Parts: sequence; structure tokens; C-alpha cells
Amino acid sequence: MFVLELTYTAPVERVDALLDAHVEWLDAQYAAGVFVASGRKNPRDGGVILAAGVDRGTIERIAAADPFAVEGVCAYRITEFYATKTATELASYREQLPS
Repeated sequence: MFVLELTYTAPVERVDALLDAHVEWLDAQYAAGVFVASGRKNPRDGGVILAAGVDRGTIERIAAADPFAVEGVCAYRITEFYATKTATELASYREQLPS
């Protein structure tokens, strides 16, 4: 599983101008079964996405295709972790530690 942390690198007005394209990109990743949850940070200086089911190279390519990244209005920090414990509703995302 991955935590993708977005930090805005441009004024929020530039971010807002790309918001519709960013939401379309998010929707495509939800439809593909990659994104689990997402939302704005508070205060609004970026966002967070939880993703699963793909490898790191794929998640890096997906992040690089975000209109926010393409247009240079955010930077990504990608953290991989093993979701060894989850809420019951997220049981299908549980992972085992590698041997």
C-alpha cells in the first residue's frame, strides 16, 4: 500500500485552475481499482491519496501523470507500507510482511 502526499508548490489559484483535470485523473484511478481514499490536507497546502494493488514503479508513473504534477503545481512524496492491520471494511487490503 502507498501513501501519496501532495504538497502544493504554486499558488492555490493555479491549483484550482487544474482541479477539474485532477479530479478526472483521480476518478480514472478509482475506476482502475488503484486508489482507496483521497482528500485535501487541512490546512489546504496539498492532499493525501491512499493507493494499493500495484508496484512502486506503477505508482510513480501514475503520480507523474497527475495534471498537478504535469503542470508543476505540486510535489509528491510517496511512502510504501505494509497494511498488516485494517478496519474490517478494508480487510481485502491486508498484507503480510515479506519473508
